[in-house]
Formats: sequence, structure tokens, C-alpha cells
Amino acid sequence: MSKLERFEVVLKEGNGLTEAGQVMILRDKETGVQYLWVKSGYAGGLSPLLDKDGKPLTD
Repeated sequence: MSKLERFEVVLKEGNGLTEAGQVMILRDKETGVQYLWVKSGYAGGLSPLLDKDGKPLTD
């Protein structure tokens, strides 16, 4: 599996062209771990989504 095929977009909101920016939830197809990607202007951040026990959220 290539790196481009490893992640899939589960949810995408915004277009990244406005002040609101862009929010995406990505899922790693190998591990099932979900990540939150937020982009606003020239800044962005990536973080794993966590459950109530602080463990990575998986499918």
C-alpha cells in the first residue's frame, strides 16, 4: 500500500479559502486510528482523536 492510499478522508468541512478554514477527519487504513486535521490561513495542526480514556479513537 502506498502512502497516498493509507489514509482516507472520513469527513471534510470548509474549503480552506475562508477564515473558518478547513477541518478534516482522516482514518489510517492500516491501524484504524482517526486524526483531526485543522487548517486556517497559513497554520494547521494534526492530532489523533481520543476516546474518554485517552486512547486513540479507532474504527
